[in-house]
Amino acid sequence: MKHLAAYLLLGIGGNTSPSASDIKGVLESVGIEADDERLETLLKELEGKDINELIASGSEKLASVPSGGGGGGAAAGGAAGGGAAPVEEAKAEEKEEEKEESDEDMGFGLFD
Repeated sequence: MKHLAAYLLLGIGGNTSPSASDIKGVLESVGIEADDERLETLLKELEGKDINELIASGSEKLASVPSGGGGGGAAAGGAAGGGAAPVEEAKAEEKEEEKEESDEDMGFGLFD
């Protein structure tokens, strides 16, 4: 999958026919080692094909695959549960808040 992602990134960047060394360069730039065997297989499969046509064809195939489901409804809470669930939820929320606070203590945030 990483090889295909690199191939697609190169295609978006204007390289319509990326070579193995191009793909390796992209992967190495983010610290990922390329698997030569998988890379060669990918390039053989994509040789002479238009990636946009392949994506469109794959999208059509996926449209016919059933997805989603009729999963059951949510379980009803209340007195039948003995009232323990709200206490557990409160504890879970407190733990989440503590985690958020500990991130702030490290001196950096998401948007720094």
